[in-house]
Amino acid sequence: MDLLQLLSWACIVFTVGMFSTGLTDLKKMRESKSADNIQFLPFLTTCLNNLGWLYYGLLKKDQTIVLVNIIGAILQILYIIVYIHYTKQKRVVMSQALAAGMVLICGWFYFSVFLTEGDTRLSQLGLTCSVVTVSMYLSPLTDLVGIVRSGDVQCLSFPLTVATLFTSTSWVLYGLQLNDYFIVVPNMPGIFTSLIRFYLFWRFASVNQGSPSYKPMHL
Repeated sequence: MDLLQLLSWACIVFTVGMFSTGLTDLKKMRESKSADNIQFLPFLTTCLNNLGWLYYGLLKKDQTIVLVNIIGAILQILYIIVYIHYTKQKRVVMSQALAAGMVLICGWFYFSVFLTEGDTRLSQLGLTCSVVTVSMYLSPLTDLVGIVRSGDVQCLSFPLTVATLFTSTSWVLYGLQLNDYFIVVPNMPGIFTSLIRFYLFWRFASVNQGSPSYKPMHL
């Protein structure tokens, strides 16, 4: 097995593992028969991101990107269906899902009809997917600021932080092997934010352990 194949398998295993962390939320919804305290938009945006990268993988004929994002999209759709089933705000959630569907249709129409086949379509799609992925990785930074102020890391998931670091690192190395910076660049923030989380765990662990209300972290 050469280095590229090894990195391909690493990307598949770590990314599917990261996507599977949503099964914890699914379990909570089924046990409580409620979607309270579960966020819907991360499922929706991740699904759109998966479908965008799936299209990119198909155009690039990269089986690793295709396989990972097929699995990711299926899992996100499952989470979305379960959330809609249990939420009390079905009208709001359905309107958000409809809006996302319209964005998806418009995006597909633009890339498939208006852009010519070849490098132009691939590069613009790669740039779009990269921007969306970077924004998803950087969006929790505001929450990290709040954690620094409060010194409470109980809302952070240590396993998810580890999974994100391994996933982002494997994709960066994979992208470097392919000389594809549309893969490399959007995964750099994943490494950056994971390292910040590790620092926060180290910095505030003793504070949380000394608190009577401290509980072990979970996904």
